[in-house]
Amino acid sequence: MSTAKKVALISGANKGIGFETARQLGQKGITVVLGARDLAKGEAAAATLKKEGIDARAVKFDVVDAADVKAAADTIGKEFGKLDILVNNAGVMFEAIGGNNSSTVSDETLRKTFDTNFFSVIAVTNAFLPLLKKSDAGRIVNVSSILGSLTLHATEGSPIYEAKALAYDASKAAQNAYTIHLAHELKGTKIKVNSAHPGWVKTDMGTDAAPMNVVDGAKTEVELATLGPDGPTGGFFHLGEAISW
Repeated sequence: MSTAKKVALISGANKGIGFETARQLGQKGITVVLGARDLAKGEAAAATLKKEGIDARAVKFDVVDAADVKAAADTIGKEFGKLDILVNNAGVMFEAIGGNNSSTVSDETLRKTFDTNFFSVIAVTNAFLPLLKKSDAGRIVNVSSILGSLTLHATEGSPIYEAKALAYDASKAAQNAYTIHLAHELKGTKIKVNSAHPGWVKTDMGTDAAPMNVVDGAKTEVELATLGPDGPTGGFFHLGEAISW
């Protein structure tokens, strides 16, 4: 068991921003474990990265499946004995942005959104925290969204003032609260916890209307995943700039 090389786990990593985050971390010499609900798709993505010279592997990882989460933690613990970077990238959106659906959104949409975007982030992080504590410099990146900013949603004229989608927005605001609370709990340790806003990126979720490409979309996660000892913790960032909570 080698502990010298850094190891990163990225959820939802078989495509989109998660895959590109894995690629960019792998290009820095970090071993990347691609979490995917569909193991075959994860293995295909890992094979693509291996052809690029990246040390990549896949693990079946449905973040809302407790058995998957435990099995992945057991596998990484046995193989590496630690985890240096956890990128909670997996996320869902079931609403149209700007739908003004606060009085009409269904209980099912709220619960399904929170299950993935909030509750699973806590469950996954808790499962891997013992391994992160064995790292010399543990980094947790919660992939949030500017749509989780309560300040900007409440500010008339802000870039997101008209972009209301209650379940998604609230789930990301809750995730941001978790970032703040966990960072405070881990204050004084070597673990840093931050929220990342990738930007509006051309992905399945972001659609082709998005102005940013996936390479730039992954940069914030990679930056926060590789922070030095003097880097921030408990913050919300996009490309190095702080975002209002």
